[in-house]
Amino acid sequence: MTNAYRWVQWNTHKKTYDLLLAGACVAYLAVFVAVSMLTHPAPNDISPPILILRALATLALLLLHVVLLIGPLARFTDRAAPLLYNRRHLGVVTFAVALLHALLATLFYGGFGVRSPFTAVLAGYDSFASISGFPFEVLGAAALLILFVMAATSHDYWLATLSPRVWKSIHMLIYPAYALVVLHVALGALQSETSPVYAVLLATGVVCVSAAHLAAAIKETRTDARPAPINDGWITLDNPHDIEDGAARVVVCPGGARVAVFRDADSFSAISNVCAHQAGPLGEGRIIDGCVTCPWHGYQYDATNGQSPPPYTEKIPTYELRVSAGALQLNPSPNAPGTPAAPARLPEANA
Repeated sequence: MTNAYRWVQWNTHKKTYDLLLAGACVAYLAVFVAVSMLTHPAPNDISPPILILRALATLALLLLHVVLLIGPLARFTDRAAPLLYNRRHLGVVTFAVALLHALLATLFYGGFGVRSPFTAVLAGYDSFASISGFPFEVLGAAALLILFVMAATSHDYWLATLSPRVWKSIHMLIYPAYALVVLHVALGALQSETSPVYAVLLATGVVCVSAAHLAAAIKETRTDARPAPINDGWITLDNPHDIEDGAARVVVCPGGARVAVFRDADSFSAISNVCAHQAGPLGEGRIIDGCVTCPWHGYQYDATNGQSPPPYTEKIPTYELRVSAGALQLNPSPNAPGTPAAPARLPEANA
């Protein structure tokens, strides 16, 4: 989190992450080429350009699957938080690998004729009804264009300029891009493969991504389907002392709004569960250095007023808490973003 825009904001964790990512990509490419050469000796050997193209293609596809699996995994375990925190770096690397594959493929397959390489690769199809004659390159080009738009707008400058809602809508295009990539592979490379291995691997990836998102959606739907009951306009929290110090309990209000009730030593404060940055789940974060810290990207808020510490300007709604008959109660009606709300203290906590 920073109040100044930089091209790349590297800290120790991001440097370590990016070095590991770069090393893993290089290692994958080397292993893929080496194994392919060992399993395809002469006279059935594969030319080096084809090996490199295949290595880049499979690496881009693998990275895309990882990108799509991080979000659902983060709904089930906080161990995925570091991956989620650095997901945009991973997305940009995915685009870069896919772009390199596309450029090399275009030059290799379309660079030896009288027409331009792009025209030679993308033009000349006259049948969309035939699987073998379908222009699978066009599908790949469309997916690459979406990945480019996402990579180009991944910086927080564009998030602030376009607004979180528009920015999020743009980056939801990752799902049609994934569908285009799967069709690009299925209607292209797999048509010339005699071994079922690649087809099985592609199908496994699709099933894993679909199942992970479905499981996460079911989990979230079940949570939203259990709103807390209201009595006299207030919601009573059961066993608030069970909330870990520095952590929160998420309460679902009637209507679906989620409220994060944080405990800080002997006091309790309630804020919206939705981070103003990218709608991250604040209730899954912790109080660090006196501020609620979003587990997705580290944005911070004062739990007593919903405001980010200066010089930051983000604000989120707060909620009133009170103690009635020894019980901690929440008013489900939100205050305006950035409105101070006095922390509540239970008598048992003061004893």
